Amino acid sequence: MAHTSILMAMEDFYAVHRDYKTKLVLHIRDSNAGNVQAASEAVDLLKNYNVRAIIGPQKSSEATFVSDLGNKSQVPVISFTATSPTLTSGSMPYFLRATPSDAAQVNCIAALIKGYGWREVVPIYEDTDYGRGIIPYLVDSLQEFGASVPYRSVIPVSASSDQVERELYKLMTMPTRVYIVHMSSSIASTLFTKANELGMMSEMYAWILTDGIANIVNSLNPPILDSMNGALGVKFYVPKSKELDDFTARWDKRFKQDYPNDPSAQLGTFGLWGYDTIWALAQAAEKVNMVNAIFQKQQDKKPSTCFETLGISTIGPKLIDAILQNKFRGLSGDFDLKNKQLQPSTFQIINVVGGGSQGIGFWTAKHGIIRTLDQNASKTTNANSMLELNPVIWPGKVYVVPKGWQIPTNGKKLRVGVRTSGYPEFMKVERDPITNATTATGYAIDVFEEVLRGLPYAIHYEYVAFDHEGASYNDFVYQVHLRVYDVAIGDITIRYNRTSYVDFTLPYTESGVAMIVPVKDDTNKNTWVFLKPLTTDLWFGSIAFFIYTGIVIWLLERRINNAELAGSFFRQLGIAIYFSFFADRERVDSILSRLVVIVWVFVLVVITSSYTANLSSILTVQQLQPTVTDVHELIRKGEYVGYHSGSYVGNLLEELGFDRRKIRAYKTLEDFADALSKGGKNGGIAAVIHEVPYIKIFLAKHCKGYTMVGPIYKSEGFGFALPKRSPMVNDFSRRILSITEGDAIIQIEKKWIGDQHVCQNDGAIASPSSLNFRSFSGLFLVTGVASTSALLIALVMFLYKNKHKIRNSISRVQTKGGYGSAHANSQNQERELYCNQAQSMQVTVSNDLDDDACQQEIEISIEVSSPGSGFPSGPGFASCETPSNSVVQCKSAYSRFFTPHEHM
Repeated sequence: MAHTSILMAMEDFYAVHRDYKTKLVLHIRDSNAGNVQAASEAVDLLKNYNVRAIIGPQKSSEATFVSDLGNKSQVPVISFTATSPTLTSGSMPYFLRATPSDAAQVNCIAALIKGYGWREVVPIYEDTDYGRGIIPYLVDSLQEFGASVPYRSVIPVSASSDQVERELYKLMTMPTRVYIVHMSSSIASTLFTKANELGMMSEMYAWILTDGIANIVNSLNPPILDSMNGALGVKFYVPKSKELDDFTARWDKRFKQDYPNDPSAQLGTFGLWGYDTIWALAQAAEKVNMVNAIFQKQQDKKPSTCFETLGISTIGPKLIDAILQNKFRGLSGDFDLKNKQLQPSTFQIINVVGGGSQGIGFWTAKHGIIRTLDQNASKTTNANSMLELNPVIWPGKVYVVPKGWQIPTNGKKLRVGVRTSGYPEFMKVERDPITNATTATGYAIDVFEEVLRGLPYAIHYEYVAFDHEGASYNDFVYQVHLRVYDVAIGDITIRYNRTSYVDFTLPYTESGVAMIVPVKDDTNKNTWVFLKPLTTDLWFGSIAFFIYTGIVIWLLERRINNAELAGSFFRQLGIAIYFSFFADRERVDSILSRLVVIVWVFVLVVITSSYTANLSSILTVQQLQPTVTDVHELIRKGEYVGYHSGSYVGNLLEELGFDRRKIRAYKTLEDFADALSKGGKNGGIAAVIHEVPYIKIFLAKHCKGYTMVGPIYKSEGFGFALPKRSPMVNDFSRRILSITEGDAIIQIEKKWIGDQHVCQNDGAIASPSSLNFRSFSGLFLVTGVASTSALLIALVMFLYKNKHKIRNSISRVQTKGGYGSAHANSQNQERELYCNQAQSMQVTVSNDLDDDACQQEIEISIEVSSPGSGFPSGPGFASCETPSNSVVQCKSAYSRFFTPHEHM
């Protein structure tokens, strides 16, 4: 393929550039896939033919040898097939790679792995520089995307078919079912043929091909392609163009002419890179003056090998600079070697199906995985969404995405570690003396088996007892890390230090650490118990509104001269406040006062009724309260506390500040109950610090006299422990979430713990609640608005009734302020007219038909007389005086009350 592409590139280039003075001359050698042979041929070309550049070699291991020769002779070595990342320009200044490095595709592969949700991947690669070079980059990228590599399958280049088969059998015994194949086409052909024979190209498996195979997959033999059906591949994307279509047609015709006896092949990307490499080198050679291009012999050095007899090219540095500066649009796309290797921009994702490959999407560093290369589209997919890819036909000709792992049917059963708990309700392990089989029962076992029943696949398992007496739960969980167990179940608390060596499922119990404390009747029936129904703010608020309502009633009744309001100011105010207490027994005459009283009576009835009900509850109902409500109170008082022997809670208590001498360990629930009944002063304890699931069991058996306070400390509850990065963690967690959200967990709790609603003391008990001001804020708002509104209405009525007096007062003020004489005379005339009109007498008699009283109200207006006229003055009379300044001043008329028998 490369030979045909290179020859056609020479012909096409000089057919276009006929005027070029410099022309490439090819000296073709075959390394026969040997590193030494490749180096030998390179020495021959450098020494005997004085070549100015070397194109090739094909393999990465061969390129390592040849590039060293290029460095010594300063001859550029350009390879368009050596893709190993170990070939770097730092140590090989004269080595150029006209192809992307294998490390460029690892992010695309990792994005596929993450997108399909696979957690574990096994790379299968050949034991060469090419095969090993990509692995460090691939592992790092997979870990960054959340996947791991539990095993690496290395196949020697010289491996026979039987050796490949044995390696595949080994992979079948492992749970991982996702493989990344990175090897040459010859070894890959053997691998996939055997995998197909062993049934590994079925719906449970996923295969991903790297660029080395995906680029030439269409050139493989049909039987090999059939065995690869369903595999995905990643290859460098070559944009479509008319020039590429024309060249492909010419290349197919030329290949058949040159190799008539070989099977037909399709032009791959490597052939295009070979074509563009020739164009790049030919353009650079034309830019460099090749007239004085000679090889200088190495001076002052006695040659000991043939390598040291090589000369140094004088044109080499200029030639490599010209190649690096040359940029053009080739058949493979943008051809730019400024970083001494081709920089890829896009990878295509293919699906091997139907004896060929078809594209299903693309990957770019900017957009991630996308279906099309329409960069103007606003919607692109990321590594977490495969829905935007074209449909994939997986191995087994199915469209369902492989799960990526499976419990091997021909492997070991799932070893489930169990241990007897201090609470048999959670876990009890027994061994059959006859069959020696381990059986386990309890809350945790029911949850675990319920999880397995809901999985979409079958898991064969066996219980394995943890029989290390005195060992902690940390030791038990660590057995999973040592691969003694595949999963550990039971009352295992999810803790931070344990997550460093195992992964936990979601918790299947409630979380937290709480206290078990005795309860007592906390009703305070002392001398001042009558104050407890109302809080302090409500007491003071009620008193304030009592006083405010009384003041409002006093002001309203004072306005109409209520007969009850007589005497000194304080006596009148006291009587008015008294109205607010006994408003239904006292007489109020004003309509506004009566409205205020009605609202206030309603408020008073509600408050007194609530007070009576709350006081009755306090005096009659037994109020059970915990003896301790704060863990810091236990520390401050130096109380003794208990915990379950072997639990991590002991260390937690010391971290919280408890004296180690005040911490006591107990093994059973009866021990807890006995210690709590004694109390801390009598050799017992004041509280038990325990995890919430255990407290539920205690309260189910010892309900009377105890309660739970807290949680006082956050914990994650109980979960199942699995190896790090186990693919079963996600499936188990989803099933646990489904169980805890449904009725199944309730039935399991009732079976092993009991009905939680039977015990009334279960849970924290609140203190007796007194009625507070906020409870009646709406009522106080209503009475406040009513009282204030009544005051405002009374004020408006007073102003309206006395508006003429107010107007006269304003006039007097304005007259004294110095108005003009014309204005003053006008006012004097008005006043004289007013006084003349007042000469008449008006009598108004009001007869009250009430049996108790009858009054006549007579309003008298007296004609104005001058001072000294001898007309009597005083209450009941009105007089007009004429001062020296001739301004008439009128005094107010007073009302006088007479009995029916009085005479004027």
